[in-house]
Amino acid sequence: MGRSKALDAGESVRAISELRITKDAYPAATKEAMEKYLTVREDENEPVSALLLFALLCILESVSHTRKDGQYLRWDHRSGRRQGKKIFDKGKISTFDQAIADKLREIVTDLKASELPDDLFAKTPSKANVVLYRGSCLELMPTLRSGAYDCIITSPPYCNRYDYTRTYALELALLGVDEAGLLKLRQEMLSCTVENRAKDLLTMNPAWKAAIAAADNQALLQSVLSYLETQRQLDLLNNTGIPRMVRGYFYEMACVIAESARVLKSNAPLIMVNDNVRYQGASVSVDIILSDIAQKLGFVVDSILVLPNGKGNSSQQMGAHGREKLRKCVYVWRKR
Repeated sequence: MGRSKALDAGESVRAISELRITKDAYPAATKEAMEKYLTVREDENEPVSALLLFALLCILESVSHTRKDGQYLRWDHRSGRRQGKKIFDKGKISTFDQAIADKLREIVTDLKASELPDDLFAKTPSKANVVLYRGSCLELMPTLRSGAYDCIITSPPYCNRYDYTRTYALELALLGVDEAGLLKLRQEMLSCTVENRAKDLLTMNPAWKAAIAAADNQALLQSVLSYLETQRQLDLLNNTGIPRMVRGYFYEMACVIAESARVLKSNAPLIMVNDNVRYQGASVSVDIILSDIAQKLGFVVDSILVLPNGKGNSSQQMGAHGREKLRKCVYVWRKR
């Protein structure tokens, strides 16, 4: 890695992109140092530039006033933002210079401990053809070739109201996502937050008719949806968007499962990590519902592996309905 040139006095620097939900996320000195770092990075060749960007993405939380906390970013009181009645102090906020130096040192140490060549950027024979696709699985999977894949390993968003566009807002802003792009991303992703609007799945892909029918005929799912809708009408839910979100999640997952069956080779496995959830006191057996839908769409269920440490409940759920441990599972399905 070559030595980057220093910035001349008065030389303009690249400003960090901000979103409304990330404004004032960094101490002033940190923001200034990050902007200088990004400006100098632009003079590096592509592999070095990519590595420097990756290192920066890794430390954003540690140098910011924020901490990822489930559905959103929790803000330290030193940011000047007030978030609820309780004052939150995340403790030590790392300086930029220390955090980026530590991260780069960690990368170098990992490389030395691995079988990779000493020169990270040396040309070495590729062991696999790795292709990264950008976009929603609902848009991308129908474009993939049928019967072409030996295995799928996935951990989709859980049906837990987590808005990942908020949780990863710092990273998205740094990568240049603007307000319009953030809203678009939030609506295109698999429904898992109350802000997701209902998708017209059959308009998106008429071939998903069987997937929709599988969800329509899943008795436990329909019972859950009926219960949540009743609770909404009685004004007992803490957010009226919960029934829409839960419905969207399972119907969209049915479409993803149908596409997975289509693109896998015969007898190929699909391995999925997922959590069960709970709303208004009702435990939702995501593992049972999705596995039943999978069987209707071309899979055999090999096993549902229950992880030893179950998932806890939210404070609201425990306060109103008591504590109940929820299953965290790994599903192993195989294409018939």
